Amino acid sequence: MKHLFHTSLKFCSGSIVCSLLLGCASTGVKNPSGVPVTEMKADERGFVAGTGVESQDLVAVTDKMARKILSIDQIVKAQGTPKVYLLPVENNTRFPINRDLFLDRIRAQLNERATGKVRFLARTASADGSPQRIMQALERERDLKESGAVTSNAGQPAAQFSGADFLLTGKLGSLTTRTSRGVSDYILYTFQLIDVRTTEIVWEGSEEIKKQGLEDAAYR
Repeated sequence: MKHLFHTSLKFCSGSIVCSLLLGCASTGVKNPSGVPVTEMKADERGFVAGTGVESQDLVAVTDKMARKILSIDQIVKAQGTPKVYLLPVENNTRFPINRDLFLDRIRAQLNERATGKVRFLARTASADGSPQRIMQALERERDLKESGAVTSNAGQPAAQFSGADFLLTGKLGSLTTRTSRGVSDYILYTFQLIDVRTTEIVWEGSEEIKKQGLEDAAYR
């Protein structure tokens, strides 16, 4: 009987401690029911995926294009530092893609790896050809200096904008097949580096990806 009493006491004490611990643990932020948030690397394919352009595709494609551009003779053997003007990527797929992400990441990769081998001009044409905010700000600053409203460093006259040696642009095309068994998307990524003076395509790179799935995904 005495042994049974001690056993019951230990059980009650343990239950109280567990209740206190659970009570303390439950006072923090609670995740909603279902799958919790998972932090992943940008080049990883997650469980929330579709057949369209996703982060791992963007990382793989832009890494490859940046490496290829830095290896061509027009960049490696250039006299001086070539200047590159970026054009928006043309999206001919069914997916609503942020086109600037491709060129932004290629530019960032080149700037990190180039060590002064290539420079990018701080102006980008929008899809309709009109100047964007950065170009408008640069033009306004130049006009202010030329009018004398503001001064240039060391009293120097306002400099003209640098001209580009090359244009970098890209295109995304796709082929979609959909049946009762699912959906399949083939996407072709192509990028070109064009000599502004001669209009020659001095480099062109491509990457192709094909995915299939039982269900289509919603992209935003």
